Amino acid sequence: MHFKVKPVSKKRYRLLRQSISLFLFSAVFFCAAGVNHVLGADTAYVNYLLKEAEQKQLAQSRYWHILLHYKKTLRGAESVIDDPRFFLAQDGKHNPQAELEATLRAFFNPPDDPANPPLCRFIARYTWLREQLGFDEARLPVASCRKFEKTMEVIRPKAATLIFPAAYMNNPASMFGHTFINIETENRSQLLSHAVNYSAFTTETNGLVFALKGLSGFYKGYFSILPYYEKVQEYSDINQRDIWEYRLNFIEAEVKKMVMHIWELQGIYSYYYFFDENCSYHILFLLEAARPALHLTDQPNQWVIPIDTVRALQQAHVVDAADYRPSKATKIRYSASLLGTQQQAAAIGLSRGAIDPESILRQDIPERDKKGMFDLAAEYLQYSYVKKDINKEHYTGLFLRLLKARSALGNKGAPLYDPPAPADPIQGHNSNRLALGFGVKKGTWFEEIRLRPAYHALIDYDGGYERGAQIQFMNAALRYYSAKNDVQLKSLDVIDIISLSPRDLLFKPLSWKVKTGFRQQLLRDGDDHLVYQLNTGGGFAYTSKSIGLYYAMVEGDVNLSGSFRENYALGIGASAGLKKNVTDWWTVLLEARSLYYGLGDEHKTFALSMKQNIALSAQRSFSWEVSRTKTFGIYETDAVFMWNLYF
Repeated sequence: MHFKVKPVSKKRYRLLRQSISLFLFSAVFFCAAGVNHVLGADTAYVNYLLKEAEQKQLAQSRYWHILLHYKKTLRGAESVIDDPRFFLAQDGKHNPQAELEATLRAFFNPPDDPANPPLCRFIARYTWLREQLGFDEARLPVASCRKFEKTMEVIRPKAATLIFPAAYMNNPASMFGHTFINIETENRSQLLSHAVNYSAFTTETNGLVFALKGLSGFYKGYFSILPYYEKVQEYSDINQRDIWEYRLNFIEAEVKKMVMHIWELQGIYSYYYFFDENCSYHILFLLEAARPALHLTDQPNQWVIPIDTVRALQQAHVVDAADYRPSKATKIRYSASLLGTQQQAAAIGLSRGAIDPESILRQDIPERDKKGMFDLAAEYLQYSYVKKDINKEHYTGLFLRLLKARSALGNKGAPLYDPPAPADPIQGHNSNRLALGFGVKKGTWFEEIRLRPAYHALIDYDGGYERGAQIQFMNAALRYYSAKNDVQLKSLDVIDIISLSPRDLLFKPLSWKVKTGFRQQLLRDGDDHLVYQLNTGGGFAYTSKSIGLYYAMVEGDVNLSGSFRENYALGIGASAGLKKNVTDWWTVLLEARSLYYGLGDEHKTFALSMKQNIALSAQRSFSWEVSRTKTFGIYETDAVFMWNLYF
């Protein structure tokens, strides 16, 4: 079939073109008008909210600064959060006003990711701004945040507890202890509640390397949320760390505000700094988000140590009660202490399958001791399995044999294995120490001042601290010889760590130490010279009720100074010591060192020292030290008396 197209006249063509143009113009006009109407209304509304926020000075509000982790700087403000995903404004890290404006606009704009819009990602910001400005929620691009709401239905936050796992010297990331928050519900076991933890992401096991990297912010720190029982297993069962639980008097509404802020921090990193921006410091922002009246992050102290966080909460009357959760290792040691040495050895043999349980049942020993041996064997076997020292098949078969033998003895008259709680860490001395004193050296009197920002020495009062632990950073001592009108830097210990972990039949840890810094040292010319020192060593420690804590180490020592003939001296030798707690408040420390420097400026050094400390209270003590050294064949005696104030 064929069609014949009739030509269109010029007049008709012109009329048709005008009609089409008019139609297209009208369509575009009315569509644009409709779009402008919608956008104009939202833009006008957002501008209205921005104006209201400016009039109320919300960008300068303390709570806005808490939610963004802003701290005052010389140039204004800066957030301690380093992840750019935490900010909606390009300069949001340094500009609270720009971040607030960008946040409000983002709430009312169509989201780039509908599954995770800004008002749901930053639910704490949204909730607070809605309360302050009275949002018309009908104008929002999303009706609800189902993912967050479902999470809240699962968690059902009711109460909060600050958790303090005690210091663990054989893990460099845990030398100061740790703090995290446990979010509890009304109807669930505490162990099934949710633990909120902030920590550095690292696999470093060398204490010196970790400390140096941690001082410079080398690591990224993240928040994580895990069931509390997993943290208990990690700290208590595996890492031999006692746990203190400090119940906080937050009401349910405050805990919910904290959880909303935790939601915002998922997957967000901040650079981890060992002394200040560490686990405890970032936890403080969560507590302030719950109760902004606390002002915990405004403390002037430049050092944030986990136990200081707990003390700050106690001083702010936030802590209601403290509960002690001993580690599995503490329970094992305590149950072992109720038995004799031979019985402990038999229990170890039972736990390893080297002794037949039936043979213990046939022995003519008190039934109470038999029960204690089987109980200790079962506990030690469980500990070995958790530490992955034995496989599951071996563990299951042997554990069932031990339980069968133990059940034959019954439960009547069974010994109690709950170890007594030690001193609450809160009751220990504060981390900073100022010491003033005087002494004599080479017949010349001097005055001395010492300042240590952190944190504990072997000679300090032990209450609330590990008995064999010493951690000192930036410990400085200045001397003034009035007869010579001479001021001298006696020492500056950048890092000084000693871990004395006693060995016994059940546990056989290594003891170690590392120290680096500057000190005055007697050299060949008979005068003292400032020398840089790096000293490290390792060995064994033991404890005895009658003797105390004693140890021996092999150590290496590097000294650098232009006063040496070769500019350096590299030595190796040994050290030994004894720490005796004469009473709870009187401590004596005896030490001896002998080193041979065979490389560089060749010489020998031998030193004996005695230190004593008498605590008048947790925060006051006086001490005296006497040392006798022989270096380059020259003898030197030093004696000093100090008054110590912990703050």
